[in-house]
Amino acid sequence: METIFVINDALKIIVGVSIFFVWVVRYSNIIEEFKQFQLPDWLRDMVGIFKLSFAVMIQSDSAQLVLIGSGGIAVLMSAALFTHFRVNTSYFKRLPSLSLMIICIMLFTVEYSLQ
Repeated sequence: METIFVINDALKIIVGVSIFFVWVVRYSNIIEEFKQFQLPDWLRDMVGIFKLSFAVMIQSDSAQLVLIGSGGIAVLMSAALFTHFRVNTSYFKRLPSLSLMIICIMLFTVEYSLQ
């Protein structure tokens, strides 16, 4: 059982670091991607606020916050995947959305089962 907690904590860190890296450090790439997909600036900003907020929630010790954060990111990643399919990007560009969605579903499932 302890292994599950260690893996769960590692996945939480991976989610937090990756979202921070993409939405803060490499924000210029996000701007270009949203322009390429012809999505409005307000949507980009709203998605960024939600993702960063959900990533902070995932780091919490509160089960409810982890459920909200991981569920929220999973929903946003499914929307990102849908957008990648709609725009017909390469499979390589879809991989980060898919992997982050799967990790968040795993976090949600583990946290839910521990309640």
